[in-house]
Amino acid sequence: MNKIILASQSPRRKQLLEWAEVHFDIVIQPTDESFPASMPVEEVPVHIALHKAKAVQSLLTPAQQEQTILAADTVVVLDNRIIGKPQHRADAIAILAALSGNTHRVITGVVLVKATNVISFADITTVHFHQLTQEQITFYIDKYQPYDKAGAYAIQEWIGVVGIKSVEGDFYNVMGLPVSRVVQELAKL
Repeated sequence: MNKIILASQSPRRKQLLEWAEVHFDIVIQPTDESFPASMPVEEVPVHIALHKAKAVQSLLTPAQQEQTILAADTVVVLDNRIIGKPQHRADAIAILAALSGNTHRVITGVVLVKATNVISFADITTVHFHQLTQEQITFYIDKYQPYDKAGAYAIQEWIGVVGIKSVEGDFYNVMGLPVSRVVQELAKL
């Protein structure tokens, strides 16, 4: 497989691609992550990922544009409402309290761009949380500081080990990239 361009600074996406032995360079361009209020939640992460991919593509030389660009965005959805990254400690605690004992969806939008070819898709994983105690929530927030994570948690950390009852779908999607599907789609380009 040829080297790709990863349009993300996410350490988790980087790690997943390394585990899959996909060779890549990282190129990022700050991008507006807004979306129309009327857009269905399932389309939001693909919309944002497409903006990321196009922003990076605009930075590349014509020769570099022959490389495949991979962009992704992950959202957590509870009761058809997108839950973003927590703004502060109290927000993170409130988010985890809302997820506690409930089921939510993690949707990752993926866009692959090679010259004028574009492949886009969304992968959805359903996550069921056990009922968490206030002590568990504050312990996790204070120790792991999940302020850069949608939904205020990372499945691969302590909260995932003790707090998640079950997962339906791609576990790695919850980490930020449905990497097995990405590898399959890369082979098509």
